[in-house]
Amino acid sequence: MTSYSLRKTDFRKLISEHPDAVAAIICAVLLILGWLCLLFNWIGLALLILSAAYVIGGYESAKEGLTTLFAEKEFDVDLLMIVAALGAAFLGLWRGEYHLIVDGAVLILIFAISGALEGYAMQRTNNAISSLMGLTPDTARVILHGEEKQVAIDKLAIDDKLLVKPGELIPTDALIIEGASNLNEASITGESLPVEKTVGDEVFAGTINGTGALIIRVHQPPESSLIQRVIRLVQQAQTEAPPSQIFVENLERNYAKVIVVCGILLATLPPFIFNWDWETTIYKALIFLVVASPCALMAAIMPALLSGIANGARGGILFKGGAVLELVGKVKAIAFDKTGTLTTGEPQVMEVIAVDGEDVNQVLSVAAAVEVYSEHPIGKAIVQAAQNKNLALVSANNVVSHTGFGISGNLKTQTQIKVGNANFIQSDSQLPANLVAISKNLETQGKTIVWVANNQKILGIIAVADTIRPQAIKTIQHLKKIGIQNMIILSGDRQLTTNYIAQQLGISEVYAELLPEDKVTVIRRLKRQYQTVAMVGDGINDAPALATASVGIAMGTTGSDIALETADIVLMADRLEKLIVAITLGRRAIIVIKQNIVFALCSIGLLLIANFTTGINLPLGVIGHEGSTVLVTLSGLRLLRNTKV
Repeated sequence: MTSYSLRKTDFRKLISEHPDAVAAIICAVLLILGWLCLLFNWIGLALLILSAAYVIGGYESAKEGLTTLFAEKEFDVDLLMIVAALGAAFLGLWRGEYHLIVDGAVLILIFAISGALEGYAMQRTNNAISSLMGLTPDTARVILHGEEKQVAIDKLAIDDKLLVKPGELIPTDALIIEGASNLNEASITGESLPVEKTVGDEVFAGTINGTGALIIRVHQPPESSLIQRVIRLVQQAQTEAPPSQIFVENLERNYAKVIVVCGILLATLPPFIFNWDWETTIYKALIFLVVASPCALMAAIMPALLSGIANGARGGILFKGGAVLELVGKVKAIAFDKTGTLTTGEPQVMEVIAVDGEDVNQVLSVAAAVEVYSEHPIGKAIVQAAQNKNLALVSANNVVSHTGFGISGNLKTQTQIKVGNANFIQSDSQLPANLVAISKNLETQGKTIVWVANNQKILGIIAVADTIRPQAIKTIQHLKKIGIQNMIILSGDRQLTTNYIAQQLGISEVYAELLPEDKVTVIRRLKRQYQTVAMVGDGINDAPALATASVGIAMGTTGSDIALETADIVLMADRLEKLIVAITLGRRAIIVIKQNIVFALCSIGLLLIANFTTGINLPLGVIGHEGSTVLVTLSGLRLLRNTKV
């Protein structure tokens, strides 16, 4: 009984979530059953079943067509399809040619399937906003009269003092009034390395506190926090209808207007002008509605786009709709997020430089001995580098983390080790001038410099940096070869770091130190300049820019949930070179669609000419109409072939 209830619940959920698809499936089953009944000459049962197919398959189209007619005083393709299908059914009953009723049901089924596929392809990501909401805790620890009290985020007031413990999420934008810590702000700024924060610095909701406890003061309402602005930007961008969608809707309605008006004129004027009898007039008018039905025209687009989507999915590219596939083929400029998109997003040791008389392996081993106790990403990178070289790590004790500066500890020999930034080291030791010059040069290359000292003696420096993805350079070069000359980097990271990465990749246009709303501003400016702009990113901070861009593209493996939900295209295999395949596939889709549209219009034109010159009967008109639809559909399936780049 429980199993039956579950199946019943699942079926209801399927109907509620995909009503168009369920209606199309039922319509197809009824159509086949009705056709079989006609083969066995069970006319009454066949008519009953086919009537049900008409109602179930055509209900949504009829409702939309009539709503558009009465509410907006406009004709659309949905209404035209219903009129053509009912006309075929009427003629079938009138002349006793029941196969015409099947033809009408086929027209309805084609549109039912098209509507179901379009609904699936174009559905918006409903959980994008809820994913953003999950970035902040529901409550915060308010310090009131020396005691902690849990308060809901929406109840916080300006000047409230909050306690944030190590490892916790910052509940709302605020200013630090006590304590210091390193914060992971990748979700907001996209910066690859944690940022040291101390008294007076601002912290953002949704960022992760590091090793130090903080007392922060709320300086603006929670609804004005940076993360809430990100939410509003995503909402606004997702409600903006793309120009191509508006163009297609207008084209369909104008086409339907012309066909309906022509159909009415053809059904009324010929008896007075050409002395046709009314039966011939109505017959030719209904043939006109059937052959002029835009099934072939509509099949010129959706099968091609869906084939392209299937091709992309097979290659690890997820297109969230047919319009996206078409748009990406028109892209003239591409904006890249830096961290996690063009780079790996994980800091690595790039260089170890020892002072004269010291060994680089010793410098790395000594630093790793104390950094093994650190949770800082730079410390992890140093330990990983030592392990990669199979260096033996000496045990350390009395290890102390100095937030914002570095880490210190003692080896078994009671040797004191200090690892950190220049300010931390030079409080006890004189920094060698030659190493200072080298470190400054490395910093201009976007590297973070870690100094290592042993009993107040400088041992050397370690340069740590995020690394460029192995395929990034070739991808940028290939994009230029296929005609994408306008490439831009948008990053929340430091200007020096971003400039260095851009130089390595051969990209000249760079925007650094950007907040999410700044990226949106740049994307809007780029759209005015280049019309169709793609944005490639992976972080939460990229979500508004991904939604604002003509085409948002997210990295699948490293991408945050909100970036994946907001993006129009997801590179599921996390391979940047798949971007080339996506653009090439989009361009192929545009070419195939144009060819299909020309063929569809020519076939409709020839059938219309034949109807009013040599004369064709309704079955021949349906065969010509359905034949052109099948050919156009098969043409669209060409996009299933692998795309060569």
